[in-house]
Amino acid sequence: MDLYQKAGVDIHLGNTFIDRIKPLIRQTFSPEVITDIGGFSGLFRLDPSAYSEPVLVSSTDGVGTKLKVAQQLGQHQSVGIDLVAMSVNDIIVQGARPLFFLDYLATGRLDLETQTAIIEGIVKGCQQAGCALIGGETAEMPGMYPSGEYDLAGFVVGIVEKEKIINGSKIAPGDRVIGLASSGLHSNGYSLVRKIFFEDLRINPREVFSELGLPLGEELLKPTRIYVRSILSLIKDYTIKGMAHITGGGITDNLPRILPADCRARITKDSWEIPPIFSLIKRLGQVSEKEMHQVFNNGLGMILVVPHDQTHDIISRLEGSGEPCFLIGEIVPRSQPEIPIEWV
Repeated sequence: MDLYQKAGVDIHLGNTFIDRIKPLIRQTFSPEVITDIGGFSGLFRLDPSAYSEPVLVSSTDGVGTKLKVAQQLGQHQSVGIDLVAMSVNDIIVQGARPLFFLDYLATGRLDLETQTAIIEGIVKGCQQAGCALIGGETAEMPGMYPSGEYDLAGFVVGIVEKEKIINGSKIAPGDRVIGLASSGLHSNGYSLVRKIFFEDLRINPREVFSELGLPLGEELLKPTRIYVRSILSLIKDYTIKGMAHITGGGITDNLPRILPADCRARITKDSWEIPPIFSLIKRLGQVSEKEMHQVFNNGLGMILVVPHDQTHDIISRLEGSGEPCFLIGEIVPRSQPEIPIEWV
């Protein structure tokens, strides 16, 4: 055994891991990818003739303490999808098409089955988002992470025409607010969720709750919904004035990020279907409605602000593509010092 291996880093196992995931990653490659896995960097050929004034858009994120649930249950593929979703959903709000993705995986000790499952999830997420996984880093760091634990970070680069950037600046009173359904908790609020279910109430994650219809752990590991394809389809034919990815901070903190200073969102309570996991959290954790709206997405993973006269057609397009959505409110004039969201 090599001294480095005795210190906790297995180079040979790392090389085996790379060989195992290469065919998985190649499934995401597009003609623009001109490199292979194993180089020092990823190369992506951009066709400048396809754009008049291209703007690159980037984002980075992780999965947070949802990873603790995955590690507790030994189910690791869905968090790979989460990793991609958190970044690609952030750039689609500006109308950007994801081009390529890179991941960073850090662990105390490599486990081929665990790390391969994670990469399988990342590949699936990239396929859903239509982007290529052109590189990444797997770091084996004994002493930094306990056995069986790991952390993830992801990085995406996308592109949009400058004149087609969506930033909320054109939002005006009279516009309508549409909410796109989430798949559940997505990847936010898990520190509170874990405290309620596992620390305070000591619930077994394999316990089945009647309102959920499946084990609690499976509900908590539902992957984040990726909205890229649905929104790219929309913006070809309709006007989307603003979009908000509903992550940490919930509707309360994320929707105001795209509203002009003279606009206020009037949101109608009970205008969308709230998945039962949120009611369960609220009841068992005795969480106030105000905090629920500020911590969780409460069933809406993405919010669009659209012109009044296109609302019906946009909803029809979304529903026709299998994207559940709801008309949840409207934009009204705002006077200072009114808060940017009004719940009615």
